[in-house]
Amino acid sequence: MAAKKGIWISYDLGLKGDYTGLYTWLDTVQAKECGDSFAFFQIEDDGDLKQIIKKEIENNVSLNKSDRIYIIYPDEETGKTKGSFIYGGMKRASLEGYSIGSTNIKEDSV
Repeated sequence: MAAKKGIWISYDLGLKGDYTGLYTWLDTVQAKECGDSFAFFQIEDDGDLKQIIKKEIENNVSLNKSDRIYIIYPDEETGKTKGSFIYGGMKRASLEGYSIGSTNIKEDSV
């Protein structure tokens, strides 16, 4: 029996996204709501977690070109926690430009 792994998921499906499909799938995996567009669930670790989740979402949610889904998951190889977009990617943050000085945060550190 495979061990269960904890996964956090952040999603932005826009105004016309398939939230019904996503929420139905999240309910099926017994996800816990963790704030706006953020949830936590556990899934059987049967291999590549990222690909397993991506396939599950593809089978249950109608995705649009602009949809974005980001997961945070334990990396089997390094033992560290990783984060990755499984749909979409980064876009300019609405908070960008508010600080007076520059920051030293790099995009690849997210």
